[in-house]
Amino acid sequence: MLTETTTRELPEPLALRRMVGPGVVAVGIGMAAGEIILWPYLTAIGGLGLLWLAFTTLAVQFVINMEIERYTLATGQTVVAGFSRWWKGWGIIICLAGAFQYVWPGWATSGSTLLTYLFNGGDPVWITVIGLALVGVLLTFSKVIYKTVERVETAKVVLTLFFLAVVVVFVISLSTWGEGAKATVTGFGQIPDGITFTMLLSAIGAAGAGGVHNLVLSNWIRDKRYGMGAHVPRLVSPITGQEEAAGTGDRYQFPLDEASMSRWALWWKRANVEHLVTFVAVCFVTIGVMSLLAYETLFGRGDLKSDPSFLRIQGDIFQAEVGTWLKLLFLAVAAVSLWAAAMGLLDIIGRVASDFLHRNYLEGSTRWTEPRIYLLVVWTEIVLGSIILLAGFTQPLGLLIVSTCAASVVTLLYSILLVRLNTRDLPAPIRVRGWRLGGLLVAIGFYGFFAIAMVVTQLDKL
Repeated sequence: MLTETTTRELPEPLALRRMVGPGVVAVGIGMAAGEIILWPYLTAIGGLGLLWLAFTTLAVQFVINMEIERYTLATGQTVVAGFSRWWKGWGIIICLAGAFQYVWPGWATSGSTLLTYLFNGGDPVWITVIGLALVGVLLTFSKVIYKTVERVETAKVVLTLFFLAVVVVFVISLSTWGEGAKATVTGFGQIPDGITFTMLLSAIGAAGAGGVHNLVLSNWIRDKRYGMGAHVPRLVSPITGQEEAAGTGDRYQFPLDEASMSRWALWWKRANVEHLVTFVAVCFVTIGVMSLLAYETLFGRGDLKSDPSFLRIQGDIFQAEVGTWLKLLFLAVAAVSLWAAAMGLLDIIGRVASDFLHRNYLEGSTRWTEPRIYLLVVWTEIVLGSIILLAGFTQPLGLLIVSTCAASVVTLLYSILLVRLNTRDLPAPIRVRGWRLGGLLVAIGFYGFFAIAMVVTQLDKL
């Protein structure tokens, strides 16, 4: 199924400062399970020998993410809609993968668990159920949903960077910095003892973004009015905003004249700078500092369990070595970070599913507009997540590993699809080529290797 392509002018590029936002949202949502729990936990049990893998993953993700942005910048259409132009099944598979990836409320449960540490009591399950409902209400009554998500994630990023600056001054020693740099260089390609391929696949799925998380950059840059996305109405609340679908079935193109290509070059340059600074650099700093922090405080201990309780131990160490104020700051920042991520993840699956369902099955419906489908999907995820918790599946780290392993597998799938999308479905002057095409092929090999290694390892166990 191919949708109609409409010719429109490529808008004038926004100033770089006005383009800042999508990368912040991506890092705000991604800067949670991996940076606060999974990578510090791996460092605590295996040392700093895996930092090379985190930084390699971020480099690979930069290439993938910019190819996602390329297609939407050029067409105003999301990449999921682009995949579905060939076969609707791709959209169905991605939506189901996203639902599976995010229905496990590991981020929210982890945040609730940290709140019980912070306030010395409480039931994480009921805190999570109530918290998810409150997040649903916030998204439901947001006039322009993207703006709400961007503000929340920006506040979270600022708070987290403040905490990182504090621990750099008060906790991490110069010797730990030296060991981190040495391990990253000399340990490249090596896997420390005690780290399984399942853990590795989970970790690369949680480094920065991962899975459907990356794909929704299409929706965010469109709502931020990047390129041809400026021609597409934004996703608004059907309750507080002027209701309109967030897109049409059309795919836009711009004339390939000299003026348009000049504007395209500037759009592309500024989009790359925005993502490199707000996403890659912030993720690099966050994973690096949090891993060094875990190494400084936890490495070598024999009392660490595979659950967020190691964060409570870390908080107690902060209290003993620096003061109670640092323990409280640490637990508060971690809890806020995980809950902000939980809100963003609900937004992600809501956007991907509503965009696909509306374009392919409900475009002519006056009742089921895209904003209404979005809210239905969000509340369905909330209800299913609550049922999972109330049924007894309450182990946060286990839930996170399931989610992030799924993220790595779906990233492998759409990396393959992106090669075709941005080589065959875009005009020659703006399609992917050169080192970026090579980077996509490297991404396929990178995620494919770890996914296959995990499967082989599991089959050996069976």
